[in-house]
Amino acid sequence: MKNHDKTNVMRVLDGKKIPYTSHSYEPDAAMSGKEIAALLNEDADKVFKTLVTEGKSGQYYVFVVPVEKELDLKKAAKAVKEKAVSMIKQKELLPLTGYVHGGCSPIGMKKQFPTVIHEAAKNYGNIFISAGKVGFQIELSLQDLVKTVKCDFADIV
Repeated sequence: MKNHDKTNVMRVLDGKKIPYTSHSYEPDAAMSGKEIAALLNEDADKVFKTLVTEGKSGQYYVFVVPVEKELDLKKAAKAVKEKAVSMIKQKELLPLTGYVHGGCSPIGMKKQFPTVIHEAAKNYGNIFISAGKVGFQIELSLQDLVKTVKCDFADIV
């Protein structure tokens, strides 16, 4: 992969000398996480999506959950000790994180927000997350993801 083909996520990982495998697919706006997992020939439980929320306090939070699951907003709020959290509006995503809907990654956001990964990720050596651009995923070890993104684990689905 030529350097100009690299996403911000890949550049961050390269800079930290963290190994990863990049995967790309022909994106389709209507594509579900389950369909993306199938294109990658992977178990959908190992493919995670990144969701951005805002707490009652005004603080932003990032939650990383398996693509087939839905974020439980009550469990998510409890995990970050907020009264409540709500999903941010899609139009707020790019200015806040630097990422577009469908290409949001916990790695390389404009600002590092408190991040919680669903505890099911601990069941796998490697997981898949967005590489920061629609049509690109990266596979990396959970251990390396934790080295890159300060995060906690909780049951949030």
